[in-house]
Amino acid sequence: MEGSRRSGERVAGRITPASGRYGGRTAAERQAERRRRLLEAGLELFGAGPGYRGTTVTALSQAAGLSTRQFYEEFRTLEDLLAELHLQVNDVAEQTVLAVLPELDDLDPIDRYTAMFRAYAAGITGDPRHTRIAFVEIIGVSPRLDEQRLARRARWVDFLCAQADAAVARGELAPRDYRLAATAFIGSINGLMHDWAVGWVEASLDQVVDELLHMLLGVLRAPAGE
Repeated sequence: MEGSRRSGERVAGRITPASGRYGGRTAAERQAERRRRLLEAGLELFGAGPGYRGTTVTALSQAAGLSTRQFYEEFRTLEDLLAELHLQVNDVAEQTVLAVLPELDDLDPIDRYTAMFRAYAAGITGDPRHTRIAFVEIIGVSPRLDEQRLARRARWVDFLCAQADAAVARGELAPRDYRLAATAFIGSINGLMHDWAVGWVEASLDQVVDELLHMLLGVLRAPAGE
């Protein structure tokens, strides 16, 4: 009959029953878009604006162009959003390192570790907002986020130890337990990058990266037993 609409046919401005689409996107796509906008707003406000402690749900929602109701549909608290951002910025650094590994097989351990660390530094500092979230904003927020932060540090320690053990097996490094040295080095990264990011260290980023690299190479060059 003319003028009638079949079940599931789209009506402007309404969800179609058959597809669940609105404006050409599914509910899942719209939710993913909201979450992306909230995370981008959090990255900007936490990483370049007033910081995590200076941001409210209302301000973040407004920055994302969303309502506070929409925020609470995606996150319970601002801490949850910060936790997700912290994992994301670490994942970026990790993927940057993993991407260069296949190119390093034929290098000696010093050149290999140099390339790996410079890849890590590029991944974690390529966006200054990532640096601030990874080394400043995450500190002292809650026991839960302290546990998450330490878990990611432990993951980097495990990675360094695995690379060192592989070099020992190839006869490239002196046999020793590298875990203590790796833990100390990762701690140095976090401490120095925090102090640099908050302005307590007067140095360029290149100087900071070079200093940390000197520390790493000193560990690798140390004879067994030292």
